[in-house]
Amino acid sequence: MIRVRFAPTPSGPLLVNGARVALANYLFARRYNAPLLIRLDDVDTERCPPAISEQLTQDLRWLGIDWDSCIHQSERRPLYDAAIARLQAQQLLYPCFESEEELRAKQEMRRKRNQPLVYDRAMLALTPAQRAAAEAGGKRPYWRLRLSPRELRWHDGLLGERHAKLPAISDPVLVRADGTPMPLLASVVDDIDTGITHIIRGEENAANTAIQIELFERLTGRPMSVAFAHLPPLPDGARALPGRRVAGLPIRQLRSDGIEPAAITVCMAGTNDPRRAPKPLADLIASFDLERYAKADFSVACVLAANRRALAGLGFAEVADRLPPGATERFWLAVRGNLDMLKEARGWWDVVTGTIVPPVVENEHDLLTLAAELLPAEPWGDAVWEQWVDAIVEATGRSRAGVLAPLYLALTGEDAGPGLADLLPLLGRARALERLRIAAA
Repeated sequence: MIRVRFAPTPSGPLLVNGARVALANYLFARRYNAPLLIRLDDVDTERCPPAISEQLTQDLRWLGIDWDSCIHQSERRPLYDAAIARLQAQQLLYPCFESEEELRAKQEMRRKRNQPLVYDRAMLALTPAQRAAAEAGGKRPYWRLRLSPRELRWHDGLLGERHAKLPAISDPVLVRADGTPMPLLASVVDDIDTGITHIIRGEENAANTAIQIELFERLTGRPMSVAFAHLPPLPDGARALPGRRVAGLPIRQLRSDGIEPAAITVCMAGTNDPRRAPKPLADLIASFDLERYAKADFSVACVLAANRRALAGLGFAEVADRLPPGATERFWLAVRGNLDMLKEARGWWDVVTGTIVPPVVENEHDLLTLAAELLPAEPWGDAVWEQWVDAIVEATGRSRAGVLAPLYLALTGEDAGPGLADLLPLLGRARALERLRIAAA
C-alpha cells in the first residue's frame, strides 16, 4: 500500500513553501486512495511549542487538507533511543568531543589546503582512555554515523537518476551530547516505523537523501524501499514583496488578507482556469499529476486573479462574518466582483459609509458643480445613477465616458472599482453632494 507523510517542523508558521509540499502529499495520497500521515517533527521541544503545532494543523485544515493519522516526534523518544542503541551495538555510531570552534578551524585549514570539506573522522582514533579523560573533565560526546565507503544510486520521481559517493559526505551527527536524536535520525526511524513508501518534499532537502538511504538500510538490514520525489523551488520571479519571495509568506497572512483557500490550491496545483472560479480541492484529486504539479507557475498574480473570481462567486452569508461591522448584503453584491482580497472590502465600506476626502479633480469645476445641481432628490430608486448621468450628458453635451471618469474620482476617491450604479444608492445624497463640492474646489 502507498503511504505518504507531510512532516513539518512546527517551530514557526506554515509558509507557502510548506503548504505546497503538504498539498502535493495530500493530492498524491487521495489520488491513489492511500493514507496520509501528518508527522510533527517537534523532537526539539524548546523550538517547537505545542501552540505552534496547533496553529500549523489549523492552517492545513483551512486549506482543505485532511489526514488519516497524526503523530508527534516529542512523544516517540523510546523509539529513537532503541534505534540509537542498535546502531551503537553495531558500532555504526562513534563518539565525538570536538567543539564547533574546533570543527570550523579544521574546515578552514582544509579549505586553505584545497582539500575536500569533509569531516576527517579524527574521533575514530579516540582511545577508551582519552574518552574517559574527556568525560571526567565534564565533556559529553555527541555521536556520528560512520558512513560506508560505497556509491549510492537511486531514481528520484522528479529529479531523475541520482547518485552520491558516501566518502565525499561528512559523517552526520545523529545524537546530540544530551542524548537527544537529531531530526535526521528521528525522521528515518519514523518513516520505517510508519511504513512510509513515498517521500515527496522540497528540493532543499534532496542533499540528505543519500544519508537517509544509508541509515534506512543500516537500521533495517534491507535495501531502501522508499521512493523519493523532490519538488523544485518556486521560480525566482515569484515574489510577494521587495526582497521577499512568495514561498516565504505565511499561509495565515494570506488568510487574514482575505485570500480564499481554493485560490491558493488551484495555483499550486497548476489547474488555475482564468475563465472560471477556482475549483474546490476535492475536484483536483482525480486529475492530479505530480510532474505537472512540480511545474506549476505559482505566483502572487495567479493567486490574486483566482481569488477575485472566487470572491465574485461568494454569497453574502459566506462572507458576512468577515466583512466590516454593519456591511449589508447590498454592499457585498456591489463590491464582490472588484476585490482581489477580501480585506479590500474595508476600503469600499469606508467609501460608502465613511468620510473620505476626494482629491480636487483638475479642470472639472464646472462639470462637478453642474452635477451637484442635477443630483436628484431622495428617495432614490435603482435607476438613479443612469437618470443622473443622462441628465449631465444632455446638459453638457459631453460623452458618457467624459463624464464618468471625473464623477467616479470625485465620489469615491478612486480611479476605478465597483460600478457607481450600485455605489451611489449606498452613498446617499448628502455624502455625494459633499464630495462633489470638495472635488470641484
